[in-house]
Amino acid sequence: MQKHKQLLIIISISLLVLLIWNLPSLHIIRYPLLLLGTWFHEMGHGMTALFVGGDFLYLEIYENGGGIAYSDLSNSYLSQSTAAALTAAGGLLGPTIAGALLIVAAKHTRSSYIVLWVLVSVLILSLLIWIKSLVAWIVLALITAMLIIMILLKKKNATALTLLFLGTQCAFSSYLQIGYLFTKQFERGGQIQYSDTQVIASHLFGTYWMWGLLILISSIWVLYRSYRYYLSR
Repeated sequence: MQKHKQLLIIISISLLVLLIWNLPSLHIIRYPLLLLGTWFHEMGHGMTALFVGGDFLYLEIYENGGGIAYSDLSNSYLSQSTAAALTAAGGLLGPTIAGALLIVAAKHTRSSYIVLWVLVSVLILSLLIWIKSLVAWIVLALITAMLIIMILLKKKNATALTLLFLGTQCAFSSYLQIGYLFTKQFERGGQIQYSDTQVIASHLFGTYWMWGLLILISSIWVLYRSYRYYLSR
């Protein structure tokens, strides 16, 4: 019975997220989630740059929902090609990994509060150090404040639902970037730039669509395992 209830919750939240992203009247809710999804993506780039020994300089999130993370990999302990490829992949897998962690954490009360505090801490850190875009700073600051209020209320069911919603939102933002996964290059500010999958291919081997397919399959598998864990006894 408990498993059926959890499954119903996941289905309901998934439908809610789909409605938010498809109903024009819900734009006021969709826009902050769009910026939050971009934040997860760009933080994936930045945190991976730090992980490989480089420097995460700052990130920009544009009003249209696009963004870019600036990093310096010259001090990386890996080769420049490997560090650049991993940093590019970090942005593509960042929302998926973050979403999976949020979903898994929602299973238990203690882990829910811990992971929510970690998310709030990273948000605050990014607001103080890395985010340079005013609109994104304001929107993400409001989201952070709402999450802090949620924690302080100490409503365990509400906390778990919040994590499931944010995790599902991360998963959906991964779905939204499917087109980008299979894009070789794009134009920004009048300049042609490589996509993340093309950056990986140019620094390692293969083609952009091959890496796009591998990342898509990996994302689906990670999300499947996270939902399966949440539904397990």
